[in-house]
This record gives sequence, structure tokens and C-alpha cells, in this order.
Amino acid sequence: MEHGVPLQIIKESTLNLEGGEDTGLTKDSPKSAVAWFLSNAIYYKSGGKPWRLCTAREGVCYVGFAFRRTESAVRTGARTACCAAQLFLDTGDGIVFKGELGPWYSKETRECHLNGQAARELLAGVLATYQELGGKPLSEVFLHSRSEMSEEEYEGYRSACPSSVSLIGIRVRHDDDGIKVFRPGRNPVLRGAFVRMSETTCYLWSMGFKPRLETYDGWDVPFPLRIDVQHGKADLKQVAQDILGLTKLNYNTCRLGGAQPVTVGFSNAVGEILVTNPTVKVCRPQFKFYI
Repeated sequence: MEHGVPLQIIKESTLNLEGGEDTGLTKDSPKSAVAWFLSNAIYYKSGGKPWRLCTAREGVCYVGFAFRRTESAVRTGARTACCAAQLFLDTGDGIVFKGELGPWYSKETRECHLNGQAARELLAGVLATYQELGGKPLSEVFLHSRSEMSEEEYEGYRSACPSSVSLIGIRVRHDDDGIKVFRPGRNPVLRGAFVRMSETTCYLWSMGFKPRLETYDGWDVPFPLRIDVQHGKADLKQVAQDILGLTKLNYNTCRLGGAQPVTVGFSNAVGEILVTNPTVKVCRPQFKFYI
């Protein structure tokens, strides 16, 4: 990062197809999967854009928040945590911005929350970086988080946005213990199935049977994503369509779509990178340094 050079590390076990959890490959993985992973990553890190969404709307961006506690904080029980924001654009590219370490972790709720000032500074930094990289004027900003977004956090984010920009706070998480849907026959629910529960809550099946490919790349009954529009106003169906589209923006996979949108699906990995080596003085914002 300090020299502005993205790297692609290739382990010998990957080339030998001995695999590993870090690559998503096994000894039975086809060579085409290895070729896809490596060529796609190298193409992206070299400055290319592997693909973009045909449904992307200009002037709309999506920001996912990642909290990560350092090993020392976990060991000692300290509340210290780092928050990072990942912004994804209509072009398919993204930027990462690191916030300040602070007492964001709560032992009672086991969740992390920023105060209003920290929330304002984090989103302000993200939007400033976006402008520095030549970003176009924004009309809508969607905030994605796994945990509930407090009123104080949202007001902090709101104060960082121009009044002309619509800001919507959304909780996106897997509902492993909630609703399940079954279809007659042997195939599971269709990928993209949408069930509206209220004006602000819906279920979206990001994993499921894909008619065009005639397959389901899972092992169990697919769990839905629960989507809650907690702050601001937005069309719930449009929100679900956007989130389904964001499951296709992971350039580091060999699937048609992932189980989670890239805004929250990569949050743990990005947070780990940001806190693992605090001596790095220059943290580049481009997402290609984090996959």
C-alpha cells in the first residue's frame, strides 16, 4: 500500500489444487476455477473492471460498515474497536476508509456503535475520498450494517451528507433462525425470491435455485437475508433489488452471486486487514488492495 502497488500472492498449494479455506478451492476444484480466481484478481488489480451491473443507477452509492477489535482488545476485554467504511459505486469499483479506534464495543449487546461525532467524521472522510477520486455528484447514499444503527449514529452520518443527498440506513443480516420457505419438488426456493413483511422490512433469498443454470450451489435449505430500512425513506423493493445486485459485485469469487452483498460480506476481511498491522502509515482507499 505504501508504494501504491497491489499484490497477488499465489500459494503453491493453490496451483497444485490442494486448496485451502482461504482460496475457496479444494483438491477436487476444476482448473477453470483456479484460472478464474487468478486471472480475475490480476485483471482487477491491474486496473481493469471485470464487470459492472447493468441495473446500477448513476449517482447512487452503497456504504457498508465494518467493525473489528484488535487481538489485544479481545484478550483483555477492552471496548476498543476500529470501524471502517466500504463505499461501492455504480461502476462496480469501491473505496475503503479507516475510522479512528475508539470504545465502540458493548459487552452487553456484543455490538459496536459509533457516537455521533465519530460517525460524522467517518462518512465525511469517505465522501471526501470519493470526491478526490473523481466521483460524480451523488443523489442517494445507502448505509448497510449487520447490526442495528442507532439514532445517534444515523444523525452523525446525516450531518456529513449534503442536504440534497438522500441518506437511508439499512440493516442487512442473515436470518438463520427465522422464516424458511419450501417449494414442491426437489429444488429449493428461487434465488431472488422476495417477501414483504411491512413497509420497512422484507426477506430476500440471495441463495437459491437458479433456473437459467438449473442448479443450486448450496447444501441446505437456503436462509434469507432480512432487510430492515431503519432510517430514511426508500422503496423496499428497489432496496432489495440493489442488495441482490450487490451480491454479484464480489470480484473475488467464481459464483454467479454470493450469499451477502459485497457491502457487508467483505466487512470482516477488510476490518482484519486494517487492524492487523497498525504500523502501516499509508492506507490506500482503492478496494483492490483488500481482496
